[in-house]
Amino acid sequence: MKLTVQVKLCPDETAAAALRDTLHACNRAANHASRRAFATGITSKTGLQRLVYGELKGMGLSAQPAIHVARKTAGAYAALRENLRVGNYGPEGCRRRRAVEGRPVRFRKDAAQPFDDRSLSWQLDAGTVSIWTVHGRTPGIAFQCSPAQLELVTGYRRGESDLVLRGGNWYLYATCDIPDPGVNNPKNGFLGVDLGIVNIATTSDGTVHAGKQLNQVRHRNRRLRKKLQAKGTKSAKRRLRHLAGREARFAADTNHCVSKQIVTEAQRTCRGIALEDLGGIRGRVRLRKPQRVTLHTWSFAQLGAFVAYKAVRAGVVVVHVDPRNTSRGCSACGHIDKNNRPDQATFRCMSCGFAEHADVNAARNIAARGAAGWAVSHAVDDAA
Repeated sequence: MKLTVQVKLCPDETAAAALRDTLHACNRAANHASRRAFATGITSKTGLQRLVYGELKGMGLSAQPAIHVARKTAGAYAALRENLRVGNYGPEGCRRRRAVEGRPVRFRKDAAQPFDDRSLSWQLDAGTVSIWTVHGRTPGIAFQCSPAQLELVTGYRRGESDLVLRGGNWYLYATCDIPDPGVNNPKNGFLGVDLGIVNIATTSDGTVHAGKQLNQVRHRNRRLRKKLQAKGTKSAKRRLRHLAGREARFAADTNHCVSKQIVTEAQRTCRGIALEDLGGIRGRVRLRKPQRVTLHTWSFAQLGAFVAYKAVRAGVVVVHVDPRNTSRGCSACGHIDKNNRPDQATFRCMSCGFAEHADVNAARNIAARGAAGWAVSHAVDDAA
């Protein structure tokens, strides 16, 4: 299992200037490699490296950074092809898609740059790193992290680390390869989790993680951004830059807390976790214009990813089930009817009269589908 550990760097002014110049030089080189790839049609890692390696060296990069710049560029084109394939830039021939296909991939001047152990070394006992820059090797840059992060970096760091400049602060994102602890048998069934906008997550046990505070923050930030964008002054633009990312960080922190509680409860009760497979829901759902912003800021995928990786570390099984009719079906008798949901929060079965909070009822349906799917899959495995 791979985890990314974020370590904060504490460079002095000289080292910070050298790191900034290095990022700028690497991304200028990446933009040059991107233009060459676009002009020639060569976007594979090996082919692009052969094409531009000498040119990147001539732009002031040493051997390893030049190789990583070529690979970063090739990876960007691979990601672009995949996004085009799945339709993330619209259907064939639309204006947005033509605009993306008609120009080279571009890199920000402060975009992250990967470093391997030849150009970045860790002195873990001293709490420092030594890193290659365009001004030469810069040793003794102090870093900060928690004891748990230091333990992961010390025992499990593998491969490259990315140098990142974010919000005026420097970070290293170290990749750690952690052995899987093994999956425990969900002998007590599954904990169903219904994901939503009004309530971020609701479990089949009846625990409701309300999204009121998160939605209030989003609405407030949306109004503030609209006001500052309309004003358009230098101070308004400075304020917008200051606010950038704050909402995303708040949402991520909320999702971390919710996912940790869900996984901890499943681990404590020896159960698995059943989640809805909500992939592509934004394309399937048709909403009025005022509701579209709320749907598109719903971070269900992030919450699901957080639950998944925390569950792997805890040895908890995670299954994804078909979400169709989980909100309309009765968890007591199985009757499905859209009239079972008189409003957002209420479920009342038109057949048997069973009444429950709508999200709790949906979570129980998800738990039942998770258990049924797990039983079927393991019956097939046992037969084989």
